[in-house]
Amino acid sequence: MAKRKSKSSKNDRASTADKFDLYQQSVQTPDHEVEFFEQAYREAYKRKPYRLREDFCGTFAVCCEWVASSPRRTAVGVDLCSETLQWGREHNLAKLKPKQQQRVTLLEQDVRAKNTEPADVLAAQNFSFWIFKTRPEVVEYFKVAHSNLSDQGIMVMDMMGGGECFAEDHTDKRTIKKGKKGFKYHWTQESFNPITADAHFSISFKFPDGSRLKRAFEYQWRFWTVPEVREMLDEAGFRESHVYWERENEEDPELDGGWYRCGSADSDPSWICYIVAIK
Repeated sequence: MAKRKSKSSKNDRASTADKFDLYQQSVQTPDHEVEFFEQAYREAYKRKPYRLREDFCGTFAVCCEWVASSPRRTAVGVDLCSETLQWGREHNLAKLKPKQQQRVTLLEQDVRAKNTEPADVLAAQNFSFWIFKTRPEVVEYFKVAHSNLSDQGIMVMDMMGGGECFAEDHTDKRTIKKGKKGFKYHWTQESFNPITADAHFSISFKFPDGSRLKRAFEYQWRFWTVPEVREMLDEAGFRESHVYWERENEEDPELDGGWYRCGSADSDPSWICYIVAIK
């Protein structure tokens, strides 16, 4: 009996997929980030921010959205990965007008370097600073971030938590696009050590033809909590910090959305919030 021929992996979606494009479609909403940065800055200083520094910027989509939002705005993107920065140049920066491109500066270096013009907003998004696994490392980074801000500056970070974040092999699955050209996004908690708080996460993608791009991105982080981060921000010299929680309206779901400062929140198996530190 003849063996059934298997489908060639060279022709499946996973083999030709662009992981950076999939990531941006699944994880990033630059227009939302810019909107929130402006909200948080106005609430701190009652004016509009103009200078952005995006640490751990990756493909720096947020930098590009920032400069496109106002002719007065400038952005500095800082990241160690040359491959990611180059992808951003070819796919994000190239879409901007020439004058807008001139207002984006890219630095391939450690985010702890002190060599940029002071920023109004310093963003460290997508939990990236969790790469620092000890308290002294995080405090050192926060001190550098503090020095990279103008006298009226804010630092913005997102945080996540909830019981599902500690459940090994738990996968959050979302459909990003439907149809033959669609794909699904899988965020997996690979492992968690409750003694050290070391956590291993991964992002995978699944396509309608059954192929998968497994562990396209992997993260080895220390799982920090909101109280720990706020304490370290205080130690690093920030004047104050605020937690922003997503607004919900049970009576009218259409009014859901938006972020507000809060001192307490309901327990949830999986949540995301912002911490805004004010210099």
